[in-house]
Amino acid sequence: MSKAIVLDATMKAVGEIALPEAFAQINAHNLYLYAKAYLANLRAGTAHTKTRGEVSGGGKKPWAQKGGGRARAGSITSPVFVGGGVSHGPRSNRNWTQKINKKQKRLALQYALNAKAAEGKLFVVDKISIPSGKTKDAAAFLKTLGQRDALLVASSIDEKSYLAFRNIQQCYLVESSELNAYLAAVYHAVVIEKDVLENLIKES
Repeated sequence: MSKAIVLDATMKAVGEIALPEAFAQINAHNLYLYAKAYLANLRAGTAHTKTRGEVSGGGKKPWAQKGGGRARAGSITSPVFVGGGVSHGPRSNRNWTQKINKKQKRLALQYALNAKAAEGKLFVVDKISIPSGKTKDAAAFLKTLGQRDALLVASSIDEKSYLAFRNIQQCYLVESSELNAYLAAVYHAVVIEKDVLENLIKES
């Protein structure tokens, strides 16, 4: 059974919260499917090349069919010419969107959190807040945590805390509604407020 580490205000371990046994029985393929769909849905799909029918020029045979000693050519818009169309290039009419159902989203998140807990990288705090709004205080919070980078999950984000964390590259502060399996998996550690984790456990 994986356990999340409970930290006090000084970032010292003071206890543990056991994750449900069901979290450890989830198939890892759920996380793969979610991450694949999440990244696919981020694609803008704006890459676009013109075919030989869309580039300017053409309409006239560039040289006679025979007698010139060169290969026959019908149009300068052919892909073999510089400035011609592109064969099999990307088209902006392609839809990269992938769908994933709610159950798989939930299972993927539970698996990701359990994996972090198994590695000793899931930390629970009462509140993630920097009342001063100063980046140096946020940096000190992360330094005390002692992790390479961290995903910070709060039930709600106040303006002061947002200002304190926004310029620090080693962390990402999100509200509980923004938490997803990809973010939980991609960061080295996850710091989550106690009430948020308890709600996730209740929903399992």
